[in-house]
Amino acid sequence: MEALYEVEVTTGSMTHAGTFDNIFITLIGIHGESERTKLDSYGRDFKTGMKVKYKVTTRFTLGNLLLIRLEKDHFMFLPENDWFCSLVKVRTPEKDVIHFPCYRWMAEGERIELREAKATKIYDEKYLQLKEHRKNELKLNKQDYQWTEFKTGLPQCTCFQEPLSLPSVVRFSFTKDMDSAFNSSTALGEIKMKNLVKRPDQWAQMEDMKSAFWSSRTTISEYVQLHWMDDEFFGYQFLNGPNPMMLRRCSELPLNFAVNDDMVQPFLGSGASLTLEMKQGNIFLCDYKRLADLPTQVINGKQQYVTAPLCLLYKNQMGKLLPIAIQLQQQASEDNPVFLPSDCEYDWQLAKLYVRNADCLEHQASFYLRTHLLAETFTVSLLRNLPAAHPIHKLLIPHTRYTLQINTLIRNRLLGPVGAVAQVLHFFPHYFLVYTITCKSLSLQNTSIGDEGMTDLMKKVLSDLTYSSLCLLEDISDRGLESVPNFFYRDDGLQLWGHINGFVRSMVEFYYQSDGDVQRDTELQDWIKEIFIHGFLEQSCTGIPQCFSTVEEVIKFITMMIFTVSAQHSALRAGLFDYGSWFPNAPGSLKRLPPTSKGSLDKNTLLDTLPDMNTSIYLVSVFWLLSKPSSDLVSLGQYPEDYFFQTAPQKMIKDHQAELSFLSESIKDRNTGLQVPYTYMCPDMISNSVSI
Repeated sequence: MEALYEVEVTTGSMTHAGTFDNIFITLIGIHGESERTKLDSYGRDFKTGMKVKYKVTTRFTLGNLLLIRLEKDHFMFLPENDWFCSLVKVRTPEKDVIHFPCYRWMAEGERIELREAKATKIYDEKYLQLKEHRKNELKLNKQDYQWTEFKTGLPQCTCFQEPLSLPSVVRFSFTKDMDSAFNSSTALGEIKMKNLVKRPDQWAQMEDMKSAFWSSRTTISEYVQLHWMDDEFFGYQFLNGPNPMMLRRCSELPLNFAVNDDMVQPFLGSGASLTLEMKQGNIFLCDYKRLADLPTQVINGKQQYVTAPLCLLYKNQMGKLLPIAIQLQQQASEDNPVFLPSDCEYDWQLAKLYVRNADCLEHQASFYLRTHLLAETFTVSLLRNLPAAHPIHKLLIPHTRYTLQINTLIRNRLLGPVGAVAQVLHFFPHYFLVYTITCKSLSLQNTSIGDEGMTDLMKKVLSDLTYSSLCLLEDISDRGLESVPNFFYRDDGLQLWGHINGFVRSMVEFYYQSDGDVQRDTELQDWIKEIFIHGFLEQSCTGIPQCFSTVEEVIKFITMMIFTVSAQHSALRAGLFDYGSWFPNAPGSLKRLPPTSKGSLDKNTLLDTLPDMNTSIYLVSVFWLLSKPSSDLVSLGQYPEDYFFQTAPQKMIKDHQAELSFLSESIKDRNTGLQVPYTYMCPDMISNSVSI
């Protein structure tokens, strides 16, 4: 007896999602499969954003519908174009409506099989056919997404040599691609308009710097330009600037820091002492020891320099964080003086400049390692070990959007050799815009330590990285920063962590009712194992779990992952241009040896030390590019692609979105009263994934 199946196909709403090509469908059930059926309503079926209904007839009912198979063939003489399929719904003869989420691009000749939306763990599978489908999916993914080593001693990455070799499912949308090109061309146009990009000259005066990127200034960048020399703002940046990761409470001075009570007592107030203030928790330290002994390079024929400073700060009675002592090198000696606020204006200014340079380099290493590289680790292991039907795959796949392509771009346009991309640039000239601007800056040819030094620095950062340092509450506690006032990165971040954790808890506990459920989920165990092996290089000292024993362990790790690729990435990225467009505040390179004595500097020393015009402009252009929000931003907590169709998970998502919306409004209300607003942890401005 014939059976009628009603099929509704939805094409994505993004630019160029539609296709002229032929699309075929096959329905697969426990009693067999339908004939391969062309989806044709005698019109333009697959236009962008369209929903079209079709009928598929079978000679007999297929029973429980397990899979659908989609195929795409070239249509006549028209140019081939990819198709983005969002969702397929099938109404069975038994009147059941089954959702098959797709949300991926299909190329000519491609064939994909989709499962229904219901999330299923491996030990819950009832049908042998679905077990085999699950197994084959992971087998193919492990062939596609292979681990490889990019830099020895750093987290491993996926094997793709250039973005166009990535599977279509993880590549940029057309909108994202064009947006990247536009932003890059705009930045380059801004540079060329100023005629600075080809000038290897020294800046003649500070006023000349104000014209660079002035048309793209922000409220905060204007404030930075006016206040970058102020001690109060210098201290504020360690809390709420682009790199809030270096500051920690100091209860005992390092033995190599030649500071004593007599030096700093005048800056502590009457009757105070350094020892007493340390006991009371008012002394803080930024130690840039990881920068010691890094190789430096020559730019424009001039040797560049880097220091490894120690910077001591004091929280005064007004709650302001003020620098009170700076030692530019790690080893105390007569030619490595401790600079103080009471020193000559030029001495103190230059000492702070070297600290800002050190902080800029540390920030670049931390930003790339802690967010981009770890995000790729999480993503590759997810694709290799958790099939699309797995509940944790469904939960986390939105948080991997564009990550593999942006990291491939970084490696091959920013960190890789020119030759590696020459062929792609020839055929896809819009990529040249991205390449030109970034290859000369984040390729690190315009920082004092270059590619070799940055690689060494990232290795040091990785050696210090721990699970605790990736979990915000533990990190803040370990650094002793629980009670520091006006620490908006901490305040907003802890609220975000709490909301993410609550959402993750509800989702995980819905699918895992006991610790035993976690322990027998072999796919979940494989996921965390590969993260430990390939991301953290099997270093047990990191504290990263090698397996999951309890539901709580799963909740904590997934919370950390989502926070890292969304909120943490935003905190380290979004303020780059705000704080770095006035580049004396974030110089990537300095071309003068650090002073070995006091009192020999003058007003020209700062200009002699700062990087040349072209060096400065290239770095600022990348800050501008990386700080721009994407035109197709999917903000934290928004899931436009419906991977869950059960009522309970959908309600959890809506509740999570409501909490984040309320937090966004409260942050905006707070910021109206701040002279320097902190927006980088506002949920509606945070991308769901590492996508830029």
